[in-house]
Amino acid sequence: MTGTSPRRRPSQAVYRRRRLVLIIGLLVIAAVVWLLIAQPWAGAATTSSDEKSPAKNTAEALPVPSSQATTGGTATGAVEGAVVEGQTPTPGATPTAQPCVASEITVEPVTSADTYAGDQQPQFTITLTNNGPDCTMNVGTSAQSFTVTSGDDIWWRSTDCQSEPSDMIVLIAAGQTVSSATALSWDRTRSAVGTCADGNRPMAPGGGASYHLSVEIGGIPSTEPKQFLLY
Repeated sequence: MTGTSPRRRPSQAVYRRRRLVLIIGLLVIAAVVWLLIAQPWAGAATTSSDEKSPAKNTAEALPVPSSQATTGGTATGAVEGAVVEGQTPTPGATPTAQPCVASEITVEPVTSADTYAGDQQPQFTITLTNNGPDCTMNVGTSAQSFTVTSGDDIWWRSTDCQSEPSDMIVLIAAGQTVSSATALSWDRTRSAVGTCADGNRPMAPGGGASYHLSVEIGGIPSTEPKQFLLY
């Protein structure tokens, strides 16, 4: 009579192999779940794209310089109340645009009024128009200047008491016109480096006196000054 031979139990080596296969399988499943949820490649792609782009922003509005000699202006680099005319820039515009050419950019000084009463402070802005193809330009507060003259006498410069100037490289679309986000105020006093904190600086004469505003941005000056009168 033949009996059934007893079933042999797997060896310890087999147990170890099975346990190793199970652990590897669990690790693979966990890695797949993490990749699907975390998507680590998303941040890497964004960083690579930004590094290749020479223009970190598209032009929406020009920041306004900050100066101890003025009131009413916004802080350096602030952009609020965007004022954009003409073609609106679109996200993802050509990142390989070349720097703007001065002959293709029109820069204009703008005053909030033609005449100012004795209790009114003139408000200044810059408007620039790109008459050429898409291009990049530094429109930051470090690249801007406002100058008020009366005849040959320079009465006020925004750069005399400017604080914390900064760069801002933007892409300006072909045909686009961009203006200052907000106006820069002039307190009607004479500016000079070293007198920014003085409270008794000479006041600009009124009584219908004529003054002219000239501006510059990105190394490109305005072609014509803007006249205004103080009373």
